[in-house]
Amino acid sequence: MPGRGAYPWHVSAPAATARLQQQLPNALTLARLVVIPIFAALVLTSDGGRSWAAAIVFGAAGATDQIDGFLARRWRVESSFGKIADPLADRLLIDTAVILLWHAGRLPWVALLIPLRDLLLLVGYKPAVDRGYTFEVNLLGKVATWLLYASLGFTMVTDEGTLWPRVIFWIGFVAALAALAAYLWKARREVHA
Repeated sequence: MPGRGAYPWHVSAPAATARLQQQLPNALTLARLVVIPIFAALVLTSDGGRSWAAAIVFGAAGATDQIDGFLARRWRVESSFGKIADPLADRLLIDTAVILLWHAGRLPWVALLIPLRDLLLLVGYKPAVDRGYTFEVNLLGKVATWLLYASLGFTMVTDEGTLWPRVIFWIGFVAALAALAAYLWKARREVHA
């Protein structure tokens, strides 16, 4: 049995746990960003946007969205990085899915308003923050994200023309536009001219 000085460093269990707690939520967010090209490759090589493999990767990435936020709040390790990177990872993954499923003919062209909305939020974020806006994801935005994750995942595993994933998509679509309106309203009140 090695003595007390057998290892070149000493890390106590509480310290190691604390570091894990601080890093795990952001690591999950980064994993969601890293998986986007893998997801895109699976959709692009699929049969017209229908792919169980792509849907599983997409669903697992969507689940990390719930897990990383929950852990960060539970462990009280919310970070500036996480507050920006988490919604950005969601938007990039969902936007990639929308664009690729539209390209595969699984979504109508109007679905491209989702990536357009996200582009507008991205472009307007920095100037608004510089003028006093405090960005916080609202409940409507979270609901829209959950509905879009679900509908896009279901779209990838159902036959073309299956109606119920599209119904979920349109509910999420309306929620996303309503969330945009809420963000704009909040920015209008908070931004100093």
